[in-house]
Amino acid sequence: RSLCEASEQDRRLRALFQKLDVNRDGALCIHGLAVGLGRLGLHRTELDLLKIVKAGDKDLDGQLDFEEFVHYLQDHEKKLRLVFKSLDKKNDGRIDAQEIVQSLRDLGVKISEQQAEKILKSMDKNGTMTIDWNEWRDYHLLHPVENIPEIILYWKHSTIFDVGENLTVPDEFTVEERQTGMWWRHLVAGGGAGAVSRTCTAPLDRLKVLMQVHASRSNNMCIVGGFTQMIREGGPRSLWRGNGINVLKIAPESAIKFMAYEQIKRFIGTDQEMLRIHERLLAGSLAGAIAQSSIYPMEVLKTRMALRKTGQYSGMLDCAKNILSKEGMAAFYKGYIPNMLGIIPYAGIDLAVYETLKNAWLQRYAVNSADPGVFVLLACGTISSTCGQLASYPLALVRTRMQAQASVEGAPEVTMRGLFKHILKTEGAFGLYRGLAPNFMKVIPAVSISYVVYENLKMTLGVQSR
Repeated sequence: RSLCEASEQDRRLRALFQKLDVNRDGALCIHGLAVGLGRLGLHRTELDLLKIVKAGDKDLDGQLDFEEFVHYLQDHEKKLRLVFKSLDKKNDGRIDAQEIVQSLRDLGVKISEQQAEKILKSMDKNGTMTIDWNEWRDYHLLHPVENIPEIILYWKHSTIFDVGENLTVPDEFTVEERQTGMWWRHLVAGGGAGAVSRTCTAPLDRLKVLMQVHASRSNNMCIVGGFTQMIREGGPRSLWRGNGINVLKIAPESAIKFMAYEQIKRFIGTDQEMLRIHERLLAGSLAGAIAQSSIYPMEVLKTRMALRKTGQYSGMLDCAKNILSKEGMAAFYKGYIPNMLGIIPYAGIDLAVYETLKNAWLQRYAVNSADPGVFVLLACGTISSTCGQLASYPLALVRTRMQAQASVEGAPEVTMRGLFKHILKTEGAFGLYRGLAPNFMKVIPAVSISYVVYENLKMTLGVQSR
C-alpha cells in the first residue's frame, strides 16, 4: 500500500511540476512559479514564492529542479499532515467548521462558526462543507505557512521580552521547533537578550528597590533626587549595584522553569499538542513557583546588593556569607510568601491581556500571515507586562521590604500581613506603589532592547523559524 501511495504521489508531483514549468526548462524560478500557479487559479505573493524557493533550493541556484521540488513538497506535506491531524478532533479524516473553531479556541483564538465556514468554503472542492486530507493538502501545498503552528511561531512572548521579572507563562514551541532543536536556541537567545536588557535598565531597577524600601511620607524620594543620591554616595558605578546577581539568575531560572513546565504539561496529561489557556496558566504558574523556589536566595542577594552602601560587602559571596553568619539560612527566604502569591496575578493578567490583544489583531488584521510585525508585537508585550506588574506590584513591594529587613537599622521582625497593615496605616494605599514610576519607565526600553538583542542572537544561533 505504501509503495502504491509513493508512486501515486510521484505521478501527482511530476504532473504538477510539468504544469508549473511554463518555460519547459526543467526548473522553477520565482517568476515561472507565479505564472504557473496563476494558470492553476492559485495566487501567491512574491514573498510567499521566495520562501518556497529558498526552502527547497539545495544547490542555491535560485530555482527548483524536479528533485528539489519533490523534496520540498514531501517535507511540506508532512507538516501539513501534522496540522490536519491537530484540527481533526473526531479522527474521522475530515475537518468541519466546529473543529476549526475548537482548535483555534484551544490556542486562545476566538472565531465565529460563520468565519470558520468561510475558511472551509475556500478549500472545499465538492461542496460537502467538510474538508478531507486531499482538499486540505491541495489547497495548502504551495503555500509557505500553516496557520496553527504559524501563530505559535510568530507570537512568542515570555522568551522574547524581559522586563526584569521572570514570572510570565513559558512559550509554546511548534512540533518542528522541538524536532529540529530550535527550542533551546530560542531559550539561549532569550537569556542573552534578558542579560543585555537588565544591564541597560539596571539604574532604574536599583532606584525602584531604594524607593520601595526607603521612601515614605517623611522621606519622599523623587527620580532625579534618587539618582543624585546614588551617584553622590558611590559614584556612577553604584547605579549598577545588584545587577550582577540579577543577570546570573536568568539562566538557572529560565532552565528550571522550562523543564518544570514541560513535566507539568505531561502530568496534566492533555492528549492535544497545545494546552488550553487555563491549562497554560496552571502549568506556567506552577513552573514559575518551582523556579522561584529554586533560585529565591539569589533574589534576596540581589535586593541586599542593590541596597548596600559603599564598602559594605566586597562582592556577592561576601554578602551571602554575612547574611548566613548574622541571620542564618532563614534570611535567604524572607519575603518568599508574597513572592509566590505574586506569581498568579502577574502570570494570569499578563497572559490574559496578551492573548486578548493577539486575538483582536488576528481577527482584524491577519489575512495571509499570522506575523504581526515588530511594532504590534512590542506594543502587545509592553501592555501585557505593564498590566501584570501593576496587578502584582503591592506584593512585590512587600516582598522587597521583607528581604531588606536586616539591612535597615533597627527594623523590627514583621510578617507579610503585619507589613501590609503598617504600610496602609502609615502611608495609605499609595504606599503600596512606591517605586512604580521608575519601574514603568524601564518597561518600554527593556522590552525594546530585549527584542532587538533576541532577534540578533537568534540569527547568530541559526534559528530559521521566522
